[in-house]
Amino acid sequence: MKKRTGLLLISFMTLMIFTAACGSTSNKESGAKKNDTITYQDVKGEVKLPQNPQRIVLLAESYYGDLVTLGKTPIAATAPIFKNPFYKGKTDGVKNIGKSPSVEKVASLKPDMIIAWGEDEKFDQYKKIAPTVAIQYNQYSFKDQLKEFGKMTGTSKKATDWITKWDAKIAEVKPKVTKAVGNKTVSIVSPFDKGIYIFGNTFARGGEIIYDELQLKAPKAVQKEAIDSGVGYANISLEKLPEFAGDYIFTSPWSGSKSNGDQVYKSSIWASLPAVQNKRVFETDTVGYFFNDPVSLEGQLEFIVDRLTSAS
Repeated sequence: MKKRTGLLLISFMTLMIFTAACGSTSNKESGAKKNDTITYQDVKGEVKLPQNPQRIVLLAESYYGDLVTLGKTPIAATAPIFKNPFYKGKTDGVKNIGKSPSVEKVASLKPDMIIAWGEDEKFDQYKKIAPTVAIQYNQYSFKDQLKEFGKMTGTSKKATDWITKWDAKIAEVKPKVTKAVGNKTVSIVSPFDKGIYIFGNTFARGGEIIYDELQLKAPKAVQKEAIDSGVGYANISLEKLPEFAGDYIFTSPWSGSKSNGDQVYKSSIWASLPAVQNKRVFETDTVGYFFNDPVSLEGQLEFIVDRLTSAS
């Protein structure tokens, strides 16, 4: 009886030690997961971010497609993304927090990471809610920007994988486009209330694809004022349009405009353009072409290639 009691006591003590050891290991693991951070350098300085963020709130809407591509779909985002046709089926379950959400609304979402414009006046208040990354529009090329999101979300491999696939796609379609377009020029024209924006190669609207990826020619005035200048766009009057208009034109009214562009599209100057007369004008989606993230670029590429290769 004593022998059996002794054996039971030893077994019980062994079980207690094993359980304690497991608990210790479990605590260490969960502690590591909870506390693991990375240091990221944004436009405002260093910021400590969770190594594997799970509840991202996106206030810099231009980059929704970057996060989706990296498998880090935000839990909430500002209103413009919900009107982008290229995101169809990719915003399910994402909370629309309006155009300019209050700090209280952002806090109520319990984010573990916030991505906001560096110039947002509420930026310092966001930092009190969760680690917040400051983004500056146009700081990086679209490929480098994706790599930066890869760094800040622990998904660098997914970023490089997408770039590899994208480059392969460009290599596949570029010869067809070059053959169709030849030495003809291409413009991106966007009427707004008080003039016309002519976009270059760094301000979305398909410019990265047309000028950098497919390496199509811009009219000399566009090359000088919207591309070589480094500004990314030119603001011109209707009278100057013939100088900036290419043999092919991609166009839609500027997304922030109240007018539908009729002051340009119904003018005699527009009607006299060679691209208009030769039916080489292609209407783009006002919201979809505002973005230059991977998801939007894939949709834009398909449209641009189709129009340029099928135009007479």
